[in-house]
Amino acid sequence: MKRLSTAFIALLVGVSPLLADESARNARDFDSAAKADADWLGSGGSPSKMAYSDLGKGGVVARLKDIATIQGVRENQLVGYGLVIGLKGSGDSLRNSPFTEQSMRAMLDNLGISAPSGATRSKNTAAVIVTANLPAFAGAGSRIDVTVSSLGDATSLQGGTLVMTPLAGADGEIYAVAQGNMIVSGFTAEGQAETLTQGVPTSGRIPNGALVEREVKGNFGREGELVVELRDPDFTTAIRVTDTINIFAKRRYGQPVAKERDAKSIRLRKPKNVTAARFLAEIEGLPVATDEVARVVVDERTGTVVIGDKVRISKVAISHGSLTVRVTETPVISQPEPFSDGVTALEPTTDITAEEQQSQIGVLSGTNLENLVKGLNQIGVKPTGIIAILQAIKTSGGLHAELVVQ
Repeated sequence: MKRLSTAFIALLVGVSPLLADESARNARDFDSAAKADADWLGSGGSPSKMAYSDLGKGGVVARLKDIATIQGVRENQLVGYGLVIGLKGSGDSLRNSPFTEQSMRAMLDNLGISAPSGATRSKNTAAVIVTANLPAFAGAGSRIDVTVSSLGDATSLQGGTLVMTPLAGADGEIYAVAQGNMIVSGFTAEGQAETLTQGVPTSGRIPNGALVEREVKGNFGREGELVVELRDPDFTTAIRVTDTINIFAKRRYGQPVAKERDAKSIRLRKPKNVTAARFLAEIEGLPVATDEVARVVVDERTGTVVIGDKVRISKVAISHGSLTVRVTETPVISQPEPFSDGVTALEPTTDITAEEQQSQIGVLSGTNLENLVKGLNQIGVKPTGIIAILQAIKTSGGLHAELVVQ
């Protein structure tokens, strides 16, 4: 009876009964997989080999740690202002970057060297902005990478050394100090008549160039509650994550611990007599059959088109032609008559022609991604033409997906 009802509803919404039967089979597979998971975990099996790895035929099976994060566990951005020295004449020109001279005099004063105004005219120094990301749980004494970018008119930071630079967070507190030799991938070569620049020579990195001096304090797991946040919010995936964690928790701790809050967040109640770190280590490897939104992403600047596996297109007829417009400029020199008051003039002559190529009408339909790609290839249009076609199909209501234009 349930199977007949499902097929009847599918007919009402215009879906084939075969799809309804497939949905019913997937539901039975999900229930049997859940039972197999419980039996596996009850016998001491590993969570990473749960039967959920056999699900998700319409999506991708991924570990929980790869699709979600823990609320409050994140990086913090740091920034600082400093000087790069040791440049080979490619530093700031102090006339155009007066702050560089002020910084040089301040640094020398801190070192006990008196430098009167106007006495520092070195082209081997450049003012820079230093940025870094402070990872979660980074303790005092650990090292992080930093990025150094020129602030003035320096032409290259190649071969420079960053002088000790404090790095502060958004709260104004100093959390790290950066210093070291720079690694610059770009370069600049100059001659008398030409200059060649490859890459970006005014920006570079210092691996492990900052020493963490202060740890960011947090309340990770102190209140007995943790929140898992999906990187890509989705109600179906959130429910699957909740069910997967609860199946494991019932066998491991005798009670469910997860409760979905919305499409992004799942609240976890930490079991007793176990630390938050150990609890997360036990569940982060659980496989989850993720779901995804039907989405088409197009980049009009580069002509890139990315079509998701869930995208479907109704049967439509397409006629796509191309219009070529040629503009030809033919300047004509007009000479005046002899012994006249006229002057030689350049008269522009413009010739504009338009040519429209003939195109055939094609039928396009896609019940899956493979058929959709074949249909687009048969039309034989360029990537820019595919973008225009997808936008037109979306306007007509034939594209059953979200269209994102970048």
